[in-house]
Amino acid sequence: MKERWLPVGLIAGGLFLVNVIARLVVRLGAGSDDDKQITIGLWALFAVGAVMIPVAFWYARRHPMIRVVGDLGIAVVVACLLAVLVGPFVSGVSPFSSGVGLVFRQFFYFVGLSAIGAVLGLLALMTMGMDHKSQSWKRYIERTDSKPRRIVKR
Repeated sequence: MKERWLPVGLIAGGLFLVNVIARLVVRLGAGSDDDKQITIGLWALFAVGAVMIPVAFWYARRHPMIRVVGDLGIAVVVACLLAVLVGPFVSGVSPFSSGVGLVFRQFFYFVGLSAIGAVLGLLALMTMGMDHKSQSWKRYIERTDSKPRRIVKR
């Protein structure tokens, strides 16, 4: 059980940490300048997507694709919920202070860019033939491509 959920929790924690760092940068560096806040927020979302590229690459090398999609999906949704519902307290505001619409937009931006990053990581892995399925096909070909044993006639 620990081997399955510990990596998922670490991934979710890492994604949430990226969001917390961005919120601290906004709080300490941007002040009340809306343009700086938006710019830092967009860079933070791109950072979350960029973090997902190597994470998906690493995770899919070791596990079948259905598990990768499920585990990374859970990690992203948990990190997103933490970022949307707990993250605003780091900035000194409440989650719904700007309205429910902003909460939903943040949720979909976070999940969307995380999914794009994960897909890019998975595509890179598949292109290199290092994913679980490609390795299975490679082992199958090696096993069936060998010459049959020679039978000596008597």
